[in-house]
Amino acid sequence: MHCPYCRHPDSRVVDSREAEEGTAIRRRRSCPSCARRFTTVETAVLSVVKRSGVTEPFSREKVIVGVRRACQGREVDDDALNLLAQQVEDAVRAKGSPEVPSHEVGLAILGPLRDLDEVAYLRFASVYRSFTSAADFEREITEMRAARAAAAVD
Repeated sequence: MHCPYCRHPDSRVVDSREAEEGTAIRRRRSCPSCARRFTTVETAVLSVVKRSGVTEPFSREKVIVGVRRACQGREVDDDALNLLAQQVEDAVRAKGSPEVPSHEVGLAILGPLRDLDEVAYLRFASVYRSFTSAADFEREITEMRAARAAAAVD
């Protein structure tokens, strides 16, 4: 790590601790050349591989925008959308891979969205899974009803 003051190419770690609820590491460093101290924050980058092969950093904001579109006209507040985006990021990070296909991000959205709002879930699923007929909607609604019935029995 280069010193931001004198550009010396090396530094010594004085202290390390977790930051941002364990998603980052905050390091206090000291420069052996100028003896000044500075702080660095290290985070693990999670990349999403699009269908076209392009890689871009994971963005909670993009998840929120996509889900907000599906929730248009529904009674869903911003806190619920932020929580859903956090759940999606946690699920994707839990896979343990630094690169995740965009398809897996979409799958990670479907579960929490179904719990949040069933109509928004159907809207999102219809686009994500490319529904082509009313039969696709009927099949999905039947699966939702079966899952709700199974949950009620437990």
